[in-house]
Amino acid sequence: MEGGACELEAKELLSRQKRIALDSNIFIYALDKNPKYLALANEVFAWVERTGHSAVTSTVTMTEILVKPYRTLEAKSVRRMYAVLLTYPNVEWVVSDLEVAHTAARLRAMHRLETPDALQAATAIRSGATLLVTNDASFERIPAFETLLLDNLL
Repeated sequence: MEGGACELEAKELLSRQKRIALDSNIFIYALDKNPKYLALANEVFAWVERTGHSAVTSTVTMTEILVKPYRTLEAKSVRRMYAVLLTYPNVEWVVSDLEVAHTAARLRAMHRLETPDALQAATAIRSGATLLVTNDASFERIPAFETLLLDNLL
């Protein structure tokens, strides 16, 4: 699918939503300026910025994003990422509590998810997200929300 058509299809899917959940990989694509996914990630974040829209993600996302700068000992990069991520408009960072942990355990058992994915899915469900944007097909097993796989748009 051509680049412009990909963004159009993403826009159409997003147009039916009010609140979405974002998996860690969407943030990573945008921060790393991944050439394959950057235009789609930018389209998602442009949607999030609009009035009346909101997104949620688990604090697991921050853990996954910060691994690379900590591994390479780039303290400046860690501070920059915090500054960008924590001030991003209309994105709520959800800390896992016992309710999220319980839901994540159930999802992990029922749908064979890894723990970080189960926490992302439980966060999406608890927060009322109707769509989870990701590039991980394991989320398609969860009927509680629609899953947008970026690879399906390419």
